[in-house]
Amino acid sequence: MTDKIDVLEDGKPLSYTYADMMHFHGFGFPGGVAHAFKVMQRAMPLLSPDGPPERREIVIRTAFRGPGGRDAFEMVTRGLTEGRYTIDHGLEKPERGNILERYVFELSYRGKTVTLQLKEGHVREEFIIVSRKPDRTPAEEERLVWLKQEMADRLLAAPAEAVYEEA
Repeated sequence: MTDKIDVLEDGKPLSYTYADMMHFHGFGFPGGVAHAFKVMQRAMPLLSPDGPPERREIVIRTAFRGPGGRDAFEMVTRGLTEGRYTIDHGLEKPERGNILERYVFELSYRGKTVTLQLKEGHVREEFIIVSRKPDRTPAEEERLVWLKQEMADRLLAAPAEAVYEEA
């Protein structure tokens, strides 16, 4: 397992760590950044088995709405800025339940597409309930901060193949 995401820009190598992505994003949504990091770790070798892909040719569609994920993909691919990053509610999989339904990512590169979905057991039901609750109390806000970081730590400790699978 690599601890960085490698891409090319005009044939020149660039590498991004989770810490790099957090510095770009800020510190509000570490779990979302970790999800995007794991998705890219899993998808890049499938999309470009002979080496790092050209970052500005990667297209991302996802049902995931989180700003941490969005910012991580933007940093690595510049997809949001250049119109290659789309939130698509049609990718949701409600049959997987409200915990897993939005964790679907479709990445395309040079005619090849990979769709990944989160495996069970990586997002706590409590996280979904608290994060979607309007008008959280200060105690709930504090708990949510802990849940986000705890999820990020668990995701980062696992190999990408243990977190995301091809759909």
